Amino acid sequence: MDSSSRVLNDYLEYLRDIRNVSQHTLRAYGQDIRQYLSFLKENRLKADRQSARDFITWAYLQSGNKTTVARKIYAVKSFCDFQVQRGRIKDNPFDGIQSLKIDRKIPQILTEAEVLGFLDRLPEDTFIRLRNKTIFELLYATGLRVSELTGLTHDHIRVNEGLIRVMGKGRKERIVPFNAHAGRLLTRYMDACRARFSSLPDRVFLNVRGSGISERSIERILQATFQTLTQSTRRVYPHLFRHSFATHLLQRGANLRIIQELLGHTNLATTQKYTSLNYGDLLKVYRKYHPRSK
Repeated sequence: MDSSSRVLNDYLEYLRDIRNVSQHTLRAYGQDIRQYLSFLKENRLKADRQSARDFITWAYLQSGNKTTVARKIYAVKSFCDFQVQRGRIKDNPFDGIQSLKIDRKIPQILTEAEVLGFLDRLPEDTFIRLRNKTIFELLYATGLRVSELTGLTHDHIRVNEGLIRVMGKGRKERIVPFNAHAGRLLTRYMDACRARFSSLPDRVFLNVRGSGISERSIERILQATFQTLTQSTRRVYPHLFRHSFATHLLQRGANLRIIQELLGHTNLATTQKYTSLNYGDLLKVYRKYHPRSK
């Protein structure tokens, strides 16, 4: 293994173990950084400001997608920052280089009728179907990222209180409530797990072999199930539940500050210094505004 590969592996381990990023993000960042390192090697370039600009130009010509290129810039710049912090390089060649301006897209959502119609039609007559319904109900009930859901362990969930302790991006912890409907499904599913597996794993959501279910599996199951039940060819993915969760709460009058807390967003960090929310406030607003809490 050459030195650049070792440094990259060190960085990806740091992202996984310290920053707690998802497997999806790890794959994307790893691919982006490998492209940059290959670009330098194949063109016999030094890692300097000019080669950074050349890489950005090359990446845009390859994809033609500003969002993709912006992600590559962020991934490689963060990788170079990591090397600077550890004394492997003196300067970050991407410092001072602005990312591409991206046209903001309005998040795609499902309407309340679409979400509730889909969830209510989900069968639960087998272990796998019960698991799938519990996963989709919980995604909509909580607004969790799919990576957060697949990472849940039994000590994260307080079923009797209707609360989940979530380890989010950057290992930031938050408490998220869920409604009684999702709670009943979760209880039935966990009882079914105890009956099915002689030794219960730490992870809550399992595949047929008793190991933690993957994000990719949930994505595939959701797409196939949605198409079967709705006869629609629309592309759906787990993050749609998160977008829909936030939008439906907002449409029903929930405070944006509360929604930010539920989602685990950090872009209002300055406000958070002066604002203190207790879990009673979260539960009260959640139960008032979430469609499933009626």
